[in-house]
Amino acid sequence: MDSFIYKDGKLFAEGVDVETIANEVGTPVYIYSKATFLDHLKKIQTAYADIDTTVCYSIKACGNINILKELAKAGSGFDIVSGGELYRAQQAGADMSKIVYAGVGKTDAEILDALNAGIGTFNIESEPELENLIALCKKHGKTTKAALRVNPDIKYDSHRHITTGVKETKFGIDIERAQKVFAKYNKNGVVEMSAIHVHLGSGGKTIEPYVNYVKKILPLVDELRSRGHTIDTLDLGGGYGADYESDTVPSAVDYAAGIVPLLKAANLKLILEPGKSIIANAAIMLTEVVFKKTGGEKTFVIVDAGMNDLIRPCLYEAFHFIWPAQVNEKYVPAKRTKGLTMPGTETVDVVGPICEGTDYFAKDRAMPPVVRGDLIAVFTAGAYGYTMASNYNARPMCPEVLVDRNQYKVIRKRQTYEDLIELEK
Repeated sequence: MDSFIYKDGKLFAEGVDVETIANEVGTPVYIYSKATFLDHLKKIQTAYADIDTTVCYSIKACGNINILKELAKAGSGFDIVSGGELYRAQQAGADMSKIVYAGVGKTDAEILDALNAGIGTFNIESEPELENLIALCKKHGKTTKAALRVNPDIKYDSHRHITTGVKETKFGIDIERAQKVFAKYNKNGVVEMSAIHVHLGSGGKTIEPYVNYVKKILPLVDELRSRGHTIDTLDLGGGYGADYESDTVPSAVDYAAGIVPLLKAANLKLILEPGKSIIANAAIMLTEVVFKKTGGEKTFVIVDAGMNDLIRPCLYEAFHFIWPAQVNEKYVPAKRTKGLTMPGTETVDVVGPICEGTDYFAKDRAMPPVVRGDLIAVFTAGAYGYTMASNYNARPMCPEVLVDRNQYKVIRKRQTYEDLIELEK
């Protein structure tokens, strides 16, 4: 699952006591485990090795260039959704031929930067976007490859904000219209349309929806091929679940067992765009208890991290396992689950200091008793944690730390008050 474990009641990131990091850089702080994200990437690469597969880590999940450099060295490509993410990939030394560019609103400047960089594939979300890409290529003497994003109209168990594979979404086009788009634009001369892209959304916990959308897309591939179109690649996007609770999502091997035989039989190459399944479990956010108070029948644990540091609980109603970084050994959790209770725990709301009623990390959560000054770990914080952070309430953004076995280094410094106004001078 990850490399965050308790030893003699103390939480360690690989071989480093997280309290040591807090003492040096303060709290709140994001702490990443290099061993964890490299292990998750390797498991995906190995699971799909039976077919020609390009794994493109989704930068939007967590984009620190020090992490991207390690993933690139391990053979990962990258999924990007903006010019800024293209720049991050370039600074990380990414192989540009293994870059997939998604997003519904790419500007002309962003497209030209990507064309000049020589990226591998554009994921096309609409007919107007395709027309614009073709026009820009012709105007600037460029050629490129594209995958048409098709909505299979499959619903699955996910939060409404992160479900993207249905018709009523801003992403992609209806499966029924795909043939018309290929017929109209396939022989444009500059954009090679040889791939189909499908993405259901985020947070999947079973393999069936993914297998079902492959089965729903394959007849389209066959029909396009019968009409003379060359379709050699299927991009299955990302969205594969992460273990926010212990052992609750399929493994890469499980997904591959359902998907690889279908693609092998169809003679299709594969592109995957995992983000959360690689990086989510690879980080914790460490925060300190500022106060503990009672309101009515509620007990509130107020910490120094806020929704500006980790917005997922209040935005997506997302669950993160939360536990003190140092506990009596009787409180060391065997598993991280929503319903975990132990004798002697107390039910609390874990909240932040932001002036918003939605500023919380957990409600009615059982935890060992804590007092002012205790450190608390918010687990599985690597995906859409720091990358969605902000300066709301004029709060400096926290540092990021990368642990590698028994060593660690700061890979992003804590912002200062001066940093907050530097661009306003």
